[in-house]
Amino acid sequence: MRYSQMLIPTVKEVPSEAEITSHKLMLRAGLIRKLASGTYTYLPLGFRSLMKIISIVREEMNKSGAQEILMPSVQPIELWQKTGRDVDYGETLGTFTDRHGRKNVLAPTAEEVVTALAAGQINSYKQLPINIYQISFKFRDEFRPRFGVLRSREFIMKDSYSFHSDRQSLENTYKVMYDTYCRIFKRCGLEYVIVEAESGEMGGSGSHQFTVPCQAGEDTIVYTKDGSYAANLERAAVDPLPKRKAGKKAPALEEVHTPDIGTIEDVCAFLKTQPEDMIKTLIYRTYSTLEAVREMRAYSATHKDGHAFMDSEPKWYGHYAVLVRGDHEVNQEKLIQVLDGQSIELAPEDEIKKITGASVGFAGPSKNGKPICRLIIDYAVAAMAVGVTGANKTDYHVKNIVPGRDFPLEGDNIIAADIRNAVEGDTHNGEKLLFKKGIEVGQVFKLGTKYSKKLKATFLDENGKENPCIMGCYGIGINRILASAIEFSNDKSGIVFPVSIAPFEVIITCLNQDDPEVAKVAEDIYQQLLSKDVEVLLDDRSLRAGVKFKDADLIGIPVRITVGKNSVAKGNVEVKVRADSESEEVTIEKAANKVVELVNFLKEKLQP
Repeated sequence: MRYSQMLIPTVKEVPSEAEITSHKLMLRAGLIRKLASGTYTYLPLGFRSLMKIISIVREEMNKSGAQEILMPSVQPIELWQKTGRDVDYGETLGTFTDRHGRKNVLAPTAEEVVTALAAGQINSYKQLPINIYQISFKFRDEFRPRFGVLRSREFIMKDSYSFHSDRQSLENTYKVMYDTYCRIFKRCGLEYVIVEAESGEMGGSGSHQFTVPCQAGEDTIVYTKDGSYAANLERAAVDPLPKRKAGKKAPALEEVHTPDIGTIEDVCAFLKTQPEDMIKTLIYRTYSTLEAVREMRAYSATHKDGHAFMDSEPKWYGHYAVLVRGDHEVNQEKLIQVLDGQSIELAPEDEIKKITGASVGFAGPSKNGKPICRLIIDYAVAAMAVGVTGANKTDYHVKNIVPGRDFPLEGDNIIAADIRNAVEGDTHNGEKLLFKKGIEVGQVFKLGTKYSKKLKATFLDENGKENPCIMGCYGIGINRILASAIEFSNDKSGIVFPVSIAPFEVIITCLNQDDPEVAKVAEDIYQQLLSKDVEVLLDDRSLRAGVKFKDADLIGIPVRITVGKNSVAKGNVEVKVRADSESEEVTIEKAANKVVELVNFLKEKLQP
């Protein structure tokens, strides 16, 4: 292609809306343009890179034995209601009502549709296992789209789904996809780590996440220095802290007046204590069935008295007091796992008042010697000797509360577990935990029968018995690969693309386009490279050399050939690898072959 004929609107200034390096460079290099919050148009360079990523993903998926299909992006909400994920996704789920009054979902993922497909097509164990995938647009109504294409509302995703007759078959395909992902990310030029992960709203029994270490990442990778353990923050398990003793004569409970002081920081300042000596008591509400969630929301929508349903105490509605130390944060994913996947959320203010008898900020685990409701106690709280917590009385806290004495650590409706985020100083199996940021580019899940049971995707086994299909799910963020590669590989001048996903492999920078001899040399090398199937961009614009050099560095094409009057007069051109600081003079006759060697060398480095 010729630069003069392409839409490559590079800009010098850093766009004001861009927060991280990849977002800034994708806008400056003319890869994307913003249409609206969280939605982007991919311009020719950006689209070429996307297509290369998709090609790598498709090649490796096909090699793995997966079969490509294409499913609708518009899905009937009834499927989501059957699995209950209309509730799980909440307002993130984009919906619309069509002209016939039917409510539809703009697909954020495709578990429901693919399981419904399997339910209609799979009926015998002889058809299993099978792995099908698609590469398509998805939509999530993100509350705060940010970081360019890393957290956008509309994005491209490769999602695949496997169906099995037994657990061993799932394990086999899971391993195949795990290895396939390693090859995909290697070929895309990404340096990645693999961590244990929670399945989140996907559900299932196990998951691994492929993450690119990067300061701009939204995920936190927790790992040990010896490499024996790595997980994302939602999954990272910590060793219980050693039990501290209160002494033979622990001081008695002491109620302290703390007027208008409800936050951990303010209480610590007022009582001259430390956050690690505080016990936070957070009131959560949970539902035993997803149908109950819809019932509750329907009731709230039609009754002005928002807490009226509390008075009847329906069996499906319940509360937990969740206890963590003042310097720790509740890990929502761990909490959900402790409750066997039940939907859970922080209780609203009116419910907190009803349970504790106090305003928000003054909750404690016990009242009149009895737990205020069911307790979930983090191990670090159970290990405390004495602490400070809310008195379940507005404007009051209690000092000298002793876990095990003033509230129970075991018994009916009492759960002690690891329910907090890992922090500096924690260990796992005795090894110190370390932390770094990262960008998730892919994740593999063992879904089990969560979807197949609800959507009746079953098969008959060898004995004619009906069983639900056992499922796996494997996702890759196509846009995220592009942004992650840029985030990971750039310099002060611009993008440094891996050759495998660069929009072009070579750029020829003709410094004297108006000089017929120089222009002819550039054109001849351009035609030679095209004949050798090299993807090459010829910068044939009549602009200053400095502008051309800056644009070439900004868009990050891996190999540059510089053709100028002085070097041509000596029978040479200049060849430079974008990632290197030095260039090399090569004779005009050998230039094309030299560049082919360089491109092949760069490609070989990315082979799995």
